[in-house]
Amino acid sequence: MLKNQIENWKNIYQEYPKTFWMLVTVSFIDQLGGALLFPFFALYITMKFSVGMTEVGYLFALFSVANFAGSILGGALTDRFGRKQIVIFSLVATSISSVFMGLASEIEAFYLIAVISGVLSVGGPARQAMVADILSEEKRAQGYGVLRVSANLSVAIGPAIGGLLLGITSYLTLFIIDAVVSLIVAGLFYVYIAETKSEAAEASSPESVSQSFSGYFIVFRDLLFMLFIGVCILMGLVYTNLNTTLGVYLRDIFGVSEAKYGLLLSLNAAMVVLFQFEITRRIEKRPPFLVMAAGMLLYAIGFAMYGFVSTTAMFVLAMVILTTGEMLIAPVSQALVAKFSPEEMRGRYMAIFGISWMIPFAVGPYLAGLIMDNTDPRWLWYAAGIVGMVAVMGFLWLHRKMTEKSPLVEANIAI
Repeated sequence: MLKNQIENWKNIYQEYPKTFWMLVTVSFIDQLGGALLFPFFALYITMKFSVGMTEVGYLFALFSVANFAGSILGGALTDRFGRKQIVIFSLVATSISSVFMGLASEIEAFYLIAVISGVLSVGGPARQAMVADILSEEKRAQGYGVLRVSANLSVAIGPAIGGLLLGITSYLTLFIIDAVVSLIVAGLFYVYIAETKSEAAEASSPESVSQSFSGYFIVFRDLLFMLFIGVCILMGLVYTNLNTTLGVYLRDIFGVSEAKYGLLLSLNAAMVVLFQFEITRRIEKRPPFLVMAAGMLLYAIGFAMYGFVSTTAMFVLAMVILTTGEMLIAPVSQALVAKFSPEEMRGRYMAIFGISWMIPFAVGPYLAGLIMDNTDPRWLWYAAGIVGMVAVMGFLWLHRKMTEKSPLVEANIAI
């Protein structure tokens, strides 16, 4: 059994170019550095500055908006200047801001540095565009799945290491470690990863910086893509409850401890690490919007279940169902963005895709709080199920429209 698994991993490795695996490796190192610190942000802020969770909520909302601004900036710069140097700039800039956040002694200064850090986080669209540049169209969904496994592995490992370090050192040390890791990754990018934007794309888009930004109007006029973004926003409003309101709901209504909630999240990460490869391989030739609809249906069922069930076993079952939906949705959604986007505008399309996460994370917890504070908390999960089913209908409608637009979709051409 183990021998077969090792052989399977070897075959997967050989299917992808070395540049892709180097991108996965350095991304994992970078995400691991962030995972040492990020899970403890709320604890650090409330302890360091003696504030409540309201102030923490403001901070995350500010950071979400700033990070989206950075994504918009990064998308345009990625298409104008290429992928590699934008990633390196982002890593160096955010490493410096990480140290300053650790040194901030007033919460107003911390807010300001966090906003600047978010705006300077311009590397996300560049990394996503690199995957689309490196891999052929039929391999992209699986490639994004590999990156997602890497990210979940860092989340599974990082907080444990960070917690151990906090037992023997200070929060400032974690900020410094995060900064050093980012600088190391910037060096690895510079030495080992070549620019992936093709010469043909470079030659076809000799844009000025202002033209690069005005190119967003072209993205906004891509009606089907913007409708896809709208449905993804509905999907995000459902998904944000996993890391925001679910823990509070389970604690306040059923007395589930933070440790047990953490185990549920660990189950989520472990399933992704163990099964994402196999699931992505099985769905990569399926019609993408039908896969999104199936995953969204599992989201709707899994999240809605929390409004009806009351035992640990059923909480676990709901997590298994929604995580399965997540493994269908995550790699396919990014591959769809790459499919929508012309190569010379790939960074900007990836940046606009960030709207589908920025808006839910900015407003979702607030809307959920209104429901939980003013009605029966179970209505939050009923609402999640209803919104989820609307998103299912949206993805099915998009599948029909794309089928009408291109017979290739009907022929089940690989995503």
